[in-house]
Amino acid sequence: KRRSYANPISYLPPPAENAGLYKGLKELGELVGSYQTLRESGRGPTIVNSIIATARQCNLDKDIDLPGEEDDSANLSLEERDGVVGKVYSKIMEIESRLLPCGLHTVGVPPTASEAVATLVNIASIDRPEDGIKGLPRIIAESIDRDIEDIYRKSDAGVLDDAALKNKIVEGVRAAVGACVDRSTDSDGRVTEVNTLAQGLTDMFSGGSPMKLALTQVGFTAVSDESMAPLFEYLEFCLKQVVADNEMGALLDGLAGRFITPGPGGDPIRNPLVLPTGKNMHALDPQAIPTIAACDCAKVVVERLLERQASENNGAYPESIAFVLWGTDNIKTYGESLAQVLWMVGVRPVPDSLGRVNQIEAIPLEELGRPRVDVVVTCSGVFRDLFINQMNLLDRAVKLVAELDEPLDQNFVRKHALEQAEELGVPLRDAATRVFSNSAGSYSANVGLAIENGGWESEDQLQEQFLTRKGFAFNADKPGILDSATDIFKSSLKKVDVTFQNLDSSEISLTDVSHYFDSDPTKVVSGLRTDGKKPTAFVADTTTANAQVRTLSETVRLDARTKLLNPKFYEGMLNSGYEGTREITKRLRNTMGWSATAGAVDNFVYEDANDTFIKDEDMQKRLMDLNPNALRDMVTTFLEANGRGYWETSEENLDRLRQLYAEVDDKIEGM
Repeated sequence: KRRSYANPISYLPPPAENAGLYKGLKELGELVGSYQTLRESGRGPTIVNSIIATARQCNLDKDIDLPGEEDDSANLSLEERDGVVGKVYSKIMEIESRLLPCGLHTVGVPPTASEAVATLVNIASIDRPEDGIKGLPRIIAESIDRDIEDIYRKSDAGVLDDAALKNKIVEGVRAAVGACVDRSTDSDGRVTEVNTLAQGLTDMFSGGSPMKLALTQVGFTAVSDESMAPLFEYLEFCLKQVVADNEMGALLDGLAGRFITPGPGGDPIRNPLVLPTGKNMHALDPQAIPTIAACDCAKVVVERLLERQASENNGAYPESIAFVLWGTDNIKTYGESLAQVLWMVGVRPVPDSLGRVNQIEAIPLEELGRPRVDVVVTCSGVFRDLFINQMNLLDRAVKLVAELDEPLDQNFVRKHALEQAEELGVPLRDAATRVFSNSAGSYSANVGLAIENGGWESEDQLQEQFLTRKGFAFNADKPGILDSATDIFKSSLKKVDVTFQNLDSSEISLTDVSHYFDSDPTKVVSGLRTDGKKPTAFVADTTTANAQVRTLSETVRLDARTKLLNPKFYEGMLNSGYEGTREITKRLRNTMGWSATAGAVDNFVYEDANDTFIKDEDMQKRLMDLNPNALRDMVTTFLEANGRGYWETSEENLDRLRQLYAEVDDKIEGM
């Protein structure tokens, strides 16, 4: 914030790879491959029985509906067997393709060619209509007369043919991008000079470019070089930026007090213009968000969230949804989550001639096609500091909708505001207060700090801490002042049916940092509701071209499978030594945070983590040698998770943990 005192220098995120499959998940992938070959033979039902049994061993029955353990697949029709296998296949491909950081980034060391490919694959998968560039999945789908959105939708629904086609498209994208990077890779596996499409014109006489040949080998023969030319010209530009080595020079210039070229910060996959790194990083014009593109993305996510909630609730829409807004996330997405809140209440932002978003208008119910859903918005301290104008916009939007003369079954904002006005004896506009944050100069609910230190007595203490620190209301009628408004905060939260957060970057997920659970109100709402009902918790994942809305528990399981329990992830971290070991422990502690604030962690996550890091004596020794302090924290977390009732395990495991704690404590104390 104090630009005259500081010069933030941007750096690349850690090298990323696809999570891949391991152990039982890898076996599942092989079984699905066998079924695709033999599905119509007599062995088909037997293979499906093996797939179902293995899926249960991998705890996938918590994510997808599987036939009962006593059921025999021979009694199912071919279409029904395809449906079961399709759901399993779609889930394991979701795990396999998730991008995860491997190890830590070293300043001044640009990524190798193979490390750059994973980043470029994700850049290539996103449509960029503002630049006239189609994503490669869309180009491939159009070459076989299909719509990529239709493929995504049917694959997510478990249609086996479309799940297989989606995976084939992913393989095609990886192969084509890999071929593009290979042209510029030297003998050391690094990119020193990018060979452009124009330099490869001779390829046209040998059956096309390396990218076209790579797609042909995968099975997509109808994709033309002409259709891919704009995308790969853009990718060549991105490749130059990804491998540029400006960071150490910028760091030394900054230490010497010399000028450093300014540039925007953000996610390099969503906005490659933040590259190359090594710039004096700045954010954006806070008055320019949400952008039109952000509003379009927000509409898709909101409709998917409401559609899923309605499908699981006999067609009924939720009446109120609790949102968490983060400052850095809205910088990276140009206001996507901000636009989600506006779309939820049925309000459209109206930019002026300079692109500043200062005005709003209510969307007519006929155009909206659904009820206006009430919101309770908790803003982070950084969002409050950076986007005070947008908090004003949100408060005005909610109050505008609350004052509309509409049927209460079509306007839940007005319905709840009228009830609260009577309950609390306040005017309607005050009762429609829905935008909250910390008091000025204060940050976070400090729930994460309490869980990190272990210094909390009960969940009630954490919930009261959240309500006390986050219960300061923004009022557009008295701008610039955040008054304590705990009564209206509690009154609004106890009407919440759904809690909701966003993930917008593959670099940071739910268990990478404590911020997400620190501000999650799921158990707070449970404690306030008079009917004892627990709200449904959802997380939107917009890290890929195929935006997903999952339950919080699904997302925590996905995070555990792709990171904490994934050998590719923890081996990458262990290769980074002392700090990498601490990162593993931190993720276990953050996982327990989700047990404390939302009850969203399955027992198998703790059990499998214990098997991986504690039960395995070789792993135990590696952790002890690399970072005994981190190992002690890990053991403490396991014992605390059991003591607080989040993890049920055998007495043998607990005895092992107690003994190990004594051993590692002796080592740290030098005894």
